[in-house]
Amino acid sequence: MGNEALFRDKPVWKAIFTLAIPSVLTILIMVLYNMADMFFIGMLGDDTQVAAVAVVGPVFSLATAVATMLGAGGCAVIAKALGAQEHDTARRVGSLCIWASILFGAVFTAVMLSATDIVLSFLGATEDLIGYAATYMRILALGSPLMLFSVVMASVVRAEGAILPGMLSNMTGTVTNIILDPVFILGLNMGVAGAAIATVLGNLVATLLLTVFIRKRSGILSFSPKYALQRPSLLLHTMAVGLPNGISSVLSGFASTFSNQLLSLYGSSAIAAMAAAGRSTMVITMIQMGICMGASPLMAYNYGARNIPRIREILQKVAILTVGFGLLAAISCYLSRDALIGLFLKEPSNAEIGSQLMFFLIIASPLLGFYYLSSNFLQAAGNAFLATVVSILRQGALLIPCLYLMHCFFGLTGIAAAHTVSDVCAVMIAVGFCLWQYRKLVRTASAQ
Repeated sequence: MGNEALFRDKPVWKAIFTLAIPSVLTILIMVLYNMADMFFIGMLGDDTQVAAVAVVGPVFSLATAVATMLGAGGCAVIAKALGAQEHDTARRVGSLCIWASILFGAVFTAVMLSATDIVLSFLGATEDLIGYAATYMRILALGSPLMLFSVVMASVVRAEGAILPGMLSNMTGTVTNIILDPVFILGLNMGVAGAAIATVLGNLVATLLLTVFIRKRSGILSFSPKYALQRPSLLLHTMAVGLPNGISSVLSGFASTFSNQLLSLYGSSAIAAMAAAGRSTMVITMIQMGICMGASPLMAYNYGARNIPRIREILQKVAILTVGFGLLAAISCYLSRDALIGLFLKEPSNAEIGSQLMFFLIIASPLLGFYYLSSNFLQAAGNAFLATVVSILRQGALLIPCLYLMHCFFGLTGIAAAHTVSDVCAVMIAVGFCLWQYRKLVRTASAQ
């Protein structure tokens, strides 16, 4: 296919930027998507509704986990299959990703609507915000199939070198969301309900645009179930490859839930403060993730082709890019922390708490470039086990115990400091696994 020249022949810096820029723009769109609801709700001056949005957020990490798992796994498997000239396998995996996203979305909707009260209780919703949280969650649950499909396919289309469709579809959907947010939240005074409706409509627009691309322009993806039914077992392999991304999203949701449970001991104001600090700093790690995800099909293709010099150059240059950006962004965020927190919180005492917590969320962020690069390289290599281990470490095996341990010794501040400790430890382990996988590739190629 013509797009394979991008992975095989284009100079590495140009190939990285060609793939990473659309991916980063897509990630920035997701950041705006995550910030928009809280920003416009914050303009109401009611920090309780801000806290409600923060409490509900983790449950949709479950849906995001499935979408990320299918999208990242499908992208890596399809790109690797194309690198090995296995086009039939690529078509089957593409069809499986389409139908799995639709079916999983329908199941998620049914579960969330039938267990709203149970879920909110587990999420740590306090009595003063549970009404807002229930409204927000139910509306978002209805649009879950649209969200899953748009996230999965925006990632999968990159595997065949079609960079713009995924970016433009998500961008258009998010712009729709942002335009409708002030209309529903402020103009119609619908609060959290308006925010949820705007989000669902934005996902609908993205879904429609991706559907048009798949039907009319894709050379690999198809809505026809015949490809999926030819080898349905490929879905398990695809999900296994994407499992690190999925587990990361799930554990991130659980970590946020446990964090909110601890924060609820200090009241809804503490939940709102941590949420504002998290929203203010998420752009750093999300862009680092976007760079590495963008380079993932480039790594997968060349891993499949056993092009070791190109793989080495890709790893070196992506590391420079992500770590360098992380350092500059961390300094910028810290210097402007008061202004960033003020975008979401209007109560001065809550904003002051958010500014204090923010330091611990960004101090280790430059190093996370190594973490995301290692995770994506392990996925590109098809080593689902080690990539899964890496994902489990940062947001699960390390962070969740650290939350309780650091809270025990340092109280409210310890909840934020737990992120710093877990991030540093996860980076060191991830880099070790990445080097081991690279050396294994070199040994295998030398023996052939």
